[in-house]
Amino acid sequence: MERATDLAECRNCLCLAARSAARRITAVYDRELRPHGLRATQFTILTMLMMRGQTTVGALAKSLGMDRTTLTRNAALIAAKGWIAVTADGGDARLHVLSITPAGEALAREAFPAWRRAQERVSTAFGPVGVAALHRLSDARMT
Repeated sequence: MERATDLAECRNCLCLAARSAARRITAVYDRELRPHGLRATQFTILTMLMMRGQTTVGALAKSLGMDRTTLTRNAALIAAKGWIAVTADGGDARLHVLSITPAGEALAREAFPAWRRAQERVSTAFGPVGVAALHRLSDARMT
């Protein structure tokens, strides 16, 4: 017997809840980072390059769980501000390598306390169990 269609169930859609939560979380980080002229995604790219060193667009996109074209677009904006350098790999002109500049590193270090404030606010809102669940979900494969 087929279950009756009750669209009221959609009010509890986990996809919608996750997307809404992601937007709100991002807004917390963006508010804290705004005085430094940064958005959360830009700060993440800068700090990842600081930790990893020069990295190809493809490798960085994979580690960030981001589409290559989205990262390429973000990298171009950051490069225009002088915070990263984008160079072609000598062997393949289609392969672009990203590296942080001294100005980008200085900015990321200056903005780090703002990022930490956002991290603490979001962690407090989620609580330890929520933070652990969020990390589990970000690592999980649901396909």
